[in-house]
Amino acid sequence: MNEHVQPATGAPLFDPLAPEFIRNPYPHYEKLRTTDPVHVTQHGMYLASRHADVSLVLRDKRFGKDYPGRMERRYGPDIMKEPMIRNFALTMLQQDAPDHTRLRGLVVKAFTARRVEDMRPRIQQIVDETLDHIIPQGKMDLIEDFAFRLPVTVICDMLGIPLEHREMFYTGARDSGRILEPVPLTPEEIKQGNARQAMAKMYFDQLFDLRRKNPGDDLTTQLLQAEEDGSKLSNDELYANIILLFGAGHETTVNLIGNGLLALFRNPDQLALLKAKPELITNAVEEFLRYDSSVQMTGRTALEDVELGGRHIPKGEAVLCLLGSANHDPAVYPDHPERLDITRPNVRPLSFGGGIHHCLGAQLARIEAEVAISTLLRRIPDLRLDDAENPEWRPTFVLRGLKQLPASW
Repeated sequence: MNEHVQPATGAPLFDPLAPEFIRNPYPHYEKLRTTDPVHVTQHGMYLASRHADVSLVLRDKRFGKDYPGRMERRYGPDIMKEPMIRNFALTMLQQDAPDHTRLRGLVVKAFTARRVEDMRPRIQQIVDETLDHIIPQGKMDLIEDFAFRLPVTVICDMLGIPLEHREMFYTGARDSGRILEPVPLTPEEIKQGNARQAMAKMYFDQLFDLRRKNPGDDLTTQLLQAEEDGSKLSNDELYANIILLFGAGHETTVNLIGNGLLALFRNPDQLALLKAKPELITNAVEEFLRYDSSVQMTGRTALEDVELGGRHIPKGEAVLCLLGSANHDPAVYPDHPERLDITRPNVRPLSFGGGIHHCLGAQLARIEAEVAISTLLRRIPDLRLDDAENPEWRPTFVLRGLKQLPASW
């Protein structure tokens, strides 16, 4: 294994689940970019922190997913027998071509620019109804009461989940992202994940039966018909990718809205500017994505020996791409990347990934955040956070977001 740089204290340069790292990873990223930009972690994975290296890994065909191989190297030869791991391997997120091409092709029509833009009035309706209900109370948790409800409702609409079934989705635990973390799962976490998997499968099997009998104008029906018309989806693939669409369809958007609101209230000049010029909201959302991305990292595997940032990456080794670090790289954002600037020009964050795995729902997430944040600021102009300086972060690194964000007016 290549030698890697460690600080004099012996503490690892990259300790993503440490409380201080979760609270503010950006100083740690700066240290990585300047001292060891292609770093080897204590778990033996390569870490890319500069924008140029991250962009290359995301787009270069010499890198792929090779998810089963990656998991077996990390956990041993029996890991793919675990239901939660086996299910995740069948998602388009973890597939290489040609399976990735086939799976994504079945879903992509639901996320075209036209289809997504046509959803804007429905998104506005959901936000307004949520605020109608909550404004008389004079206080709320901006995460659970506001940011969470919007994208969950939208993805339930898209998947055709009946209204009478939705309450469990609004109250469900938000702990599905642990599988994405670069720190290996414990046996107990795998056991718990398998149990959650079994519960979710029971529900979605019922939904599939319902939609086979009563087809609707929704994504679940479309995928079921694709499966039946030409065996394009196995039943396991159908289940895995519906679960993926539900999780990806709300988790990152909740965090985009929450992180964006926190950034605004921590920067009162930018908050005042956006209130004075609401037309800046589109650029502001791009800056929120850059400034404090709701997805901090994604991974690839070297499909052959590769040179990256002056370091040799052997075939089969995992490379973790620090999206949050790339978004703060002064080589791309020379004008104080550590500052929030909603007028910043040429903001092109890597928060939605890149290459063939660029996030399908990127534009939907942007529109949801635009409508949610601009409507909130317009309808509750005296909104204030209870504690902007010491918010409680979720104990995860890859999916960066707040546990809660109490506010009043």
